[in-house]
Amino acid sequence: MAEAQRSASVERKTKETAIAVSLSVDGTGQFDIATGVGFFDHMLEQLSRHSLIDMNIKADGDLHIDDHHTVEDVGIAIGQALDKALGDRRGITRYASLDLAMDETLTRAAVDVSGRPYLIWNVQFPSQKIGTFDTELFREFFHALAQNAGITLHITNHYGANSHHIAETCFKAVARVLRAATEADPRQAGIVPSTKGSLKG
Repeated sequence: MAEAQRSASVERKTKETAIAVSLSVDGTGQFDIATGVGFFDHMLEQLSRHSLIDMNIKADGDLHIDDHHTVEDVGIAIGQALDKALGDRRGITRYASLDLAMDETLTRAAVDVSGRPYLIWNVQFPSQKIGTFDTELFREFFHALAQNAGITLHITNHYGANSHHIAETCFKAVARVLRAATEADPRQAGIVPSTKGSLKG
């Protein structure tokens, strides 16, 4: 699983957005992110930093309408790049789960890098907005990410009172499980971790 095999770039252009994503799974959590949506950039920075996946993300979207298309399409592009970077997923750990605490908030994330996309989202926010950002868009992002990366992703907020903290624990918890699940398992180097022999759906 050489680094060259675990890097990918994706460009996605529609009438609504133009997205460019480059990432390296075997990075150090370096990032250069500009989507035009400040709070979303902050969350993506957490995703990169705590997964140790280097990310360069540029987005130009129809923000004069709202943030929805930009957030969803960035999720699509990151997912596609991650799927491309992981290739046949040979030698990875595959599974990971984690409870992540931040002040009064506790959130669990669990992932199966299975090739089968699915999202379970058990997260409620006490407010509809964080600043100007619609909290309902977090589900749209993670759904797009899971569908296009080909991962099963479960996110559950156990408790929390602050919407910012709830959102941040979701991104940090997902980052940590992605890091753990995509790391090399030295006991099965070169082997696809599945009795089917394939993790591509």
